[in-house]
Amino acid sequence: MRVLIALSLLLVPFVSAASAQSDDPEPTPGEALFVVSGRGWGHGVGMSQWGAYGMAREGYDHEEILAHYYYGTKVGRAGTKQVRVLLAEGRRAVTLSSPVPFSVVDGDGETYRIAAGALALKPGLVVRTETGRVRATPPLLVRPGKSAPLSFDGRLYRGQVEVALEKRFLRVVNALPLETYLQGVVAGEVPHTWPTEALRAQAVAARSYALATKVEGKPFDLYSDVRSQVYLGVAGEKARTTDAVRATAGEVVLYGGRIATTYYFSSSGGRTASAADVFGFSVPYLVSRPDPWDAASPNHRWGPVLLGARTLQSKLDLDSRVLDAVTVPTPSGHVRSLRLVTADGATAVPGTVLRTALGLRSTWMTVGVLRLDQPRSTVVFGSTLRLSGIARGLPSPTVAASADGGSWTSVGRAARASDGAASLQVSPTRTTRYRIEVEGAGSPAVLVPVAPKVLLRDAGEPKSLAGTVRPRLRGARVTVERRVGSVWDGVGTTTVSADGTFRAALNVVAGSYRARVAKHGTWAEGVTPVLVVTR
Repeated sequence: MRVLIALSLLLVPFVSAASAQSDDPEPTPGEALFVVSGRGWGHGVGMSQWGAYGMAREGYDHEEILAHYYYGTKVGRAGTKQVRVLLAEGRRAVTLSSPVPFSVVDGDGETYRIAAGALALKPGLVVRTETGRVRATPPLLVRPGKSAPLSFDGRLYRGQVEVALEKRFLRVVNALPLETYLQGVVAGEVPHTWPTEALRAQAVAARSYALATKVEGKPFDLYSDVRSQVYLGVAGEKARTTDAVRATAGEVVLYGGRIATTYYFSSSGGRTASAADVFGFSVPYLVSRPDPWDAASPNHRWGPVLLGARTLQSKLDLDSRVLDAVTVPTPSGHVRSLRLVTADGATAVPGTVLRTALGLRSTWMTVGVLRLDQPRSTVVFGSTLRLSGIARGLPSPTVAASADGGSWTSVGRAARASDGAASLQVSPTRTTRYRIEVEGAGSPAVLVPVAPKVLLRDAGEPKSLAGTVRPRLRGARVTVERRVGSVWDGVGTTTVSADGTFRAALNVVAGSYRARVAKHGTWAEGVTPVLVVTR
């Protein structure tokens, strides 16, 4: 589908006072409204968590669930491992605490017993022990007391906590068994009330992902946030998800004998995306898969989200107003990129950037466009006008009118071309606002000014010229002008009478004349065709 750079908005030709030229000027592109609707939540690659929920409810076990979303894989086993999870870095001070006595081992192997309560540390690493204060050698390994997890930033963590010095700042890392780490992950990723097999599938996916994506070149293995997986410590543990972790202990997803990178996300919208579509690289087991089980998701379908042109410009950090947009889809239906036409030219925004910048739930989306362009010519009473604009990617567009600044009334269904160009011929009887709309959305309005139809005639009287105004604008001011060279000079004035006629007293000589009716209420200025007087 080609990008529509500009659409014409042409007045239907007519013989009237408002036409000084045979062709009307091109319209000004109007303000566009972008209507975004989509499916699913998340990047779309790998296992749909809501899909796993649906499969489990239909009786599939966790191995069948994993085999569906990670094509060509099988479940195997990996040895139990310790992991180091980054909890914080760049801190000037940290505090750890325990309700029972605990201990610290420093970099020289010295062990210090710490009384129950809080241990406050700064980059100097001065430790208050049960016997006094000592300056410890980094890094410090803080060990919990018996059956009492350590607390950091008000959150409990199992295992040990390492406090290291890094460029005069402190880094905090939680060192613990992989299986214990997973207990603090799984319940944060899916509701613990979900079917058992869905929880087990999530446990295996989380375990595989943790092992396959360990951070390289850092003094830790995993982040505690979405850069790896959200790890909540003891606060994230629930009995049913802990049971799922224990029931699948050591199980991982394998492809070709290696642990698979098991991406997962919330909701697919009905079909997952391939890694090639979303990340730009192919992975044989991360291909687009049908996902009818996702229908239970509250985000299976979402929208519409309405975005004005200026909002789009601001959120995408563009230099000029957006006039039009066309999506470039991937084979799985996700948006590869959005081609934008702006007042300064064309540009393209990757689908992943679009999703992040606009705060959208996924890249599986459609972007509808509603735009009505602003005519530059005044319409003469009794004439017709062809309004044009864009109505792409949305059903049943109509044109609506408002002549009183209040309610909107449909005036007809817009004709639409294959590229989204839309138009409708209208016959405004007074200055009117128009917009193009679909159910639940309408473009910003354009104002179409309407001028009275004014005629000037030679009544055969030596001292006056007469004329008519339709509709009858009683009291409107009329100026009669005579052309002198290239300039029009006012030679007489009058007002419109109750019957819509006027008569202007002036010294009539041979020449070219016209009458101009000034703006009157909501009516635009009206001008007659030129009258040539030969007497």
